[in-house]
Amino acid sequence: MTDTPTSRTRRDLLKLASLFTAAGAAPLLAQRAARAQAEPDAPLRIGYLPITDATAMLVAHHNGYFEEAGVAVEKPVMVRSWAQLIEAFISGQVNLVHLLTPMTIWGRYGSRVPAKVVAWNHMSGSAITVEKSITSAEQLGGRTVAIPFWYSIHNVVLQHVLKAHGLTPVSRGSQSVAAKEVNLVVMAPADMPPALASGRIAGFTVAEPFNAMAETQGVGRILRFTGDVWRDHACCVAFMHEHDLEQRPQWAQGVVDGLVKAQAWIRDNRAETARILSREGGNRYTPHTRENLLKVLAPDPADRRQYVESGVIRHPDWDDKRIDFQPYPFPSYTEELVGMLQGTLIQGERGFLDSLTPQQVAADLVDDRFVRAAVEKQGGLARFGLPGQYTRTETIVA
Repeated sequence: MTDTPTSRTRRDLLKLASLFTAAGAAPLLAQRAARAQAEPDAPLRIGYLPITDATAMLVAHHNGYFEEAGVAVEKPVMVRSWAQLIEAFISGQVNLVHLLTPMTIWGRYGSRVPAKVVAWNHMSGSAITVEKSITSAEQLGGRTVAIPFWYSIHNVVLQHVLKAHGLTPVSRGSQSVAAKEVNLVVMAPADMPPALASGRIAGFTVAEPFNAMAETQGVGRILRFTGDVWRDHACCVAFMHEHDLEQRPQWAQGVVDGLVKAQAWIRDNRAETARILSREGGNRYTPHTRENLLKVLAPDPADRRQYVESGVIRHPDWDDKRIDFQPYPFPSYTEELVGMLQGTLIQGERGFLDSLTPQQVAADLVDDRFVRAAVEKQGGLARFGLPGQYTRTETIVA
């Protein structure tokens, strides 16, 4: 039987559904416990997908920041699906990953994985990309739009935009939908631009550089940047085992120090970051071209002017970057996200969401001890273009 992108996505979803249950995670957690006992001083092992969400981890590895902090590190391991990444993390094969923020909520409260968010990996870095003929969200009515996963900021922001334009998100598979409905399907990021080009979908929302790829290939256009809807939102976050945070705090501090130093460096070296991540770079961290990555990390100012003039960017005063970097996990963001997830269409397991309290999740899911210390070592929040306080107010305008 031919292994198609659709069949691969379906298998990954089934695997994820199994992993993110207490019963499905239990044997993997037992493997992790055995690994921790057999190798109490394990080196840093990074797992990642080839998307810009992993930028800080990869740059920290490339620039030697983990070693500078006294942390032995192996070459990062690239995987091709969220299911592979999560399985490797829960079982302890890797001990640092980037996960979509809603995934960490599902992991900790849906399957009881003892792990915590220690820092943000980046801000914004995603978009809603559509057929070139589509110029408004209303034109997505009756059509199909792809998302990378139900538990993703992409799904949350997309549904917020659709509802603001009088559309109802639904999940009907291959069935037809009404004129005021938008059919959502889960699809692997790499499959999205080809699916848009072939007309299988009318649009998609995902992390970069796949939106940029659709632009450079001439198969799609940006409808909205997610960071122009939810100002400076986190997408992927750094997730670590609670065991390491409690049993190896000095090691954990070194890991977070490396991540934070990398983000400070990236802000001043965006074009070089694109080269490091690209397939032209020495480590070939991703299969993406430097051209596509430059469009995201160091875009031509003319691009922004065009986005503002065409209405793609509706809040130019926010001065939002296509992707930006600051590591502190603001509690207000986690609180707002939990509330929005509770009102978002999610296929599969979601019963645990109803029992969550936003403030409780913000306090329990995130361990900010290490990132606060790391930020201060880099000169404080001002080094990342932020005011001096570790609080903020969320701004969400569709």
